[in-house]
Amino acid sequence: MFAVSDDIAAAKASLGFMTTLRGERVTLRLAASADIDAIVEIRSSPEVRRWWGDEEDYRAAVLEEISQTYAIVLDGEVVGAIQWYENDDPQYRHAGLDIYLHPDRTGQGLGTDAVRTLARHLIRDRSHHRLVIDPAADNEPAIRAYRKVGFKPVGLMRAYERGQDGTFHDGLLMDLLAGELT
Repeated sequence: MFAVSDDIAAAKASLGFMTTLRGERVTLRLAASADIDAIVEIRSSPEVRRWWGDEEDYRAAVLEEISQTYAIVLDGEVVGAIQWYENDDPQYRHAGLDIYLHPDRTGQGLGTDAVRTLARHLIRDRSHHRLVIDPAADNEPAIRAYRKVGFKPVGLMRAYERGQDGTFHDGLLMDLLAGELT
């Protein structure tokens, strides 16, 4: 069985990561052990697996990514997760993010709010000038949400990721420059 230390949030905070970010409707909270079951349930739902793929062990996959994950919270309930990574090489410095929501919470603007909130943090507090995100090229709802935040398509990545059907599918590379955040 896996265990997660709640010292993750304290360690991230000591490195300059905010433990809580507030959007218009959602709160992003550094994910901790109390959030694991809800995040695993969401991550393993068929609707999320469609875009994120299958895992042999969803709990292990979530735990592997937990140090770079915020739980998306609405009215005290974990409704999704949003992750980030940073490239700190001064020549290529930027950050990237990924998000998934509970299937019952899509289409309500929560994803847009969460992406905007994390983007604001990465630009203002972490001093990134550029952010990237890479949805499946046919994931129109996600692409619409990212456009609302200011992300722009910059290229099609052909045969980018393997889908549940075993074949490779295209991805859309989108980026956001600091001055384009809406």
